[in-house]
Amino acid sequence: MNERRVRDMAAETATSIIVDWGTTSLRAALVGEGGEELDNLETGSGISSLVEGQHEAALMDALTPWFSSHGALPVAALGMITSRNGWVEVAYVPCPAGPSELAAGAIRRSLPNGSDLFFLPGLNDPARMPFPDVMRGEETLIVGYGLEEDSTLIIPGTHSKWARVKEQRIDGFQTFVTGEIFNLLINHSFIARGSTQPPVDDPDAFRWGLTEAKQSGAMLSLMFSARTGGLAGRLSPEQLRSYVRGMVIGQEFRQAREAGWFAEGDDGKIVGNDGLNDLYLVAAEVFGLKTSVAADDTLAKGALAVLRKRRRDLDH
Repeated sequence: MNERRVRDMAAETATSIIVDWGTTSLRAALVGEGGEELDNLETGSGISSLVEGQHEAALMDALTPWFSSHGALPVAALGMITSRNGWVEVAYVPCPAGPSELAAGAIRRSLPNGSDLFFLPGLNDPARMPFPDVMRGEETLIVGYGLEEDSTLIIPGTHSKWARVKEQRIDGFQTFVTGEIFNLLINHSFIARGSTQPPVDDPDAFRWGLTEAKQSGAMLSLMFSARTGGLAGRLSPEQLRSYVRGMVIGQEFRQAREAGWFAEGDDGKIVGNDGLNDLYLVAAEVFGLKTSVAADDTLAKGALAVLRKRRRDLDH
């Protein structure tokens, strides 16, 4: 950390710590009054590497330097750490929901240094068929983005989410397992075998895959074109990975359109920062959805909003 950064941090007052604790990593942000990030860290202590009884020690090990510098700050923990495979399982809050409902569903604990630890709940959508859809962590991104205006939000990822904000609450959402299908195809399927290693990104091949997906709803048939394109000498190993990625993201957009999430000419907003935002902007363009990318600090702001609401409720 450079000297200027240290001086800037000293001039700011840290008010809380936001912990995004997933399957493979623990990410934390030291935040100020307005949700601005003062410092951050990441460790490999994801929930998949821990067993029962190890979570508190892992958290304290990560956060003790901040506690030493700033005192016993309140901590908000979210993500898979609140799942049944995590530290404390927190029940999902049903849609429609906003900060008040999420705050009411949070669970409070204490850390050895006296810090309050709040486990924030995930969200479910009871209206989804055949079973309620679920999210853990994305709801805080949405709250941090803002609930003031009705909007359609896209959260790219391994399990992408499309969500609707209505009347200042998260009204509903739907999951598309796009990233997981892509990884299966590229790493474990015969039809995509032969992609260049190391991977090559080809923007034209990606757009090609998007266009094919837009034109064809027969996904199980279309996926085989990744194989037949190579056999026909029209799809090179350098193009294969991007073409397949375009196909699966394109199918996400096609199915989201068919499910009523958008129509051509509508507006949407991409929220989150999973490294896929630029690809989703291209996909939205191909499908005629006008989009832009939200600021990348929405997770901390959303978690802080829920944390503050929960602490106010406790005070009263």
